[in-house]
Amino acid sequence: MHIVGILPARWASTRFPGKPLHLIAGKPLVQHVWEQCRRCQRLDDLYIATDDERIFAAAESFGAKVVMTSPVHPTGTDRIAEAVRAIPRATHIVNIQGDEPLIDPGLVDELAATMAADPTLDMATAANPLDPADPAVQDPNVVKVVTALDGRALYFSRSPLPYFRNAVPGLPVFRHKGIYAYRRTFLERFVTWAPSPLEQAESLEQLRALENGASIKVLPTNDTSPGVDTPEQAAHVEAILTSPTSSHP
Repeated sequence: MHIVGILPARWASTRFPGKPLHLIAGKPLVQHVWEQCRRCQRLDDLYIATDDERIFAAAESFGAKVVMTSPVHPTGTDRIAEAVRAIPRATHIVNIQGDEPLIDPGLVDELAATMAADPTLDMATAANPLDPADPAVQDPNVVKVVTALDGRALYFSRSPLPYFRNAVPGLPVFRHKGIYAYRRTFLERFVTWAPSPLEQAESLEQLRALENGASIKVLPTNDTSPGVDTPEQAAHVEAILTSPTSSHP
């Protein structure tokens, strides 16, 4: 068993071109993510997967292992699958968003351990509990997930999910967090499948896995670390990192 963390880092971003190299507290954004993941205990190796020579050179300069991938992949999962072809030892892969500089290493380890412990799983991911009255429940940019009693995903949606016709005390809404762990054999199958109907309707690639019968474990987490999609969000993260009370290195 060989568990590999991969950070996809793409240059082109509609809202924030060159985002992975945007400096936050003196370091490129992707370096912050990489340094957090270096603290993980359950990863046997860690790579950055990019489509750009500038990111490749920067990653090598701060000591990361890097894999160059095609710039034309339709999804991040396709980029991960290409990168894995250059890592033949990998049996399990954790796809860690390259724009979450405050990601909790403990969550990455929990995903890796979950996949390693259960051979019936194809994938694992994470979700934050929300109060059903939270405005985020109505926000289509916030993806929700519902699970079976054993914690496996039943459905992901941009719509409010579930619909509370009746109040159920203690039942939260779960906000999906975009981190995934895969079994290598499943990842290689996944990228051969055509985009599925529900995936196309919701623009959520994880629905392709469910529509093809995959088993996805959803881990509840209190890690609400913010991602960086805009320069304003980068400034917010920098304020957190440079705060005198910050626990981040």
